[in-house]
Amino acid sequence: MPEDGSRMTEALNCGDDNLVIAQRLAEWVSRGPDLETDIALGNIALDHLGVARALLGNVEEGRTEDELAMLRSEREFTNLLICEQPNGDFAQTIARQFLFDAYQLGLWEKLSRDSDEILAGVAAKALLEARYHFRFSSSWVIRLGDGTHESRQRMEAGLSHMWRFVDELFEKHPDLRPKWDRRVDDMLNEATLSRPKDSFQRGGGRDGFHTEHLGHLLAEMQWVARAYPGASW
Repeated sequence: MPEDGSRMTEALNCGDDNLVIAQRLAEWVSRGPDLETDIALGNIALDHLGVARALLGNVEEGRTEDELAMLRSEREFTNLLICEQPNGDFAQTIARQFLFDAYQLGLWEKLSRDSDEILAGVAAKALLEARYHFRFSSSWVIRLGDGTHESRQRMEAGLSHMWRFVDELFEKHPDLRPKWDRRVDDMLNEATLSRPKDSFQRGGGRDGFHTEHLGHLLAEMQWVARAYPGASW
């Protein structure tokens, strides 16, 4: 992506993805199924937040990362719809994270070779974190899918719910789909789970058309900054 406009669009898109999913994962803090998983989810949220800050801080002149995060409206966000979906139960969160992690692995591999030094540098660091994220989420897909009758049902339900947002992952990067398919199918086979069959797919996040869930997420995330504009500590 040699053109500066394309670089800024990519940085904004990826920055929004990571900011929104970081907020979702942070909702699990103190609510995880056990202490180790609670801490892991919090750390993964911080990883995504760090990537968001690095990208949003280099999007454009005149607006800071805080202004982009806290003072934009729902219609101005360009994140993928899967990132804003509610946590639901633990299996639904894992399903969302697993599908998104598999996507980000391929995305960061690609962008780490980008001609733009800033974007490539952020992607190279994010790739190291994404490898851990995918190990975490895929191991839980296997544990839940190949576990008890109830855990399997919950994992199947979570994947079925999130699958409608899969096609949107590849609207801008269709070349990432084949490797994503292999990566996801390998884990589903190990978990003895079937790939969901959902012909209805949702999109529009990159153009600012979101589900009702993003507005509620932003209301919680932004209320302090909007209530006390310009405040400092």
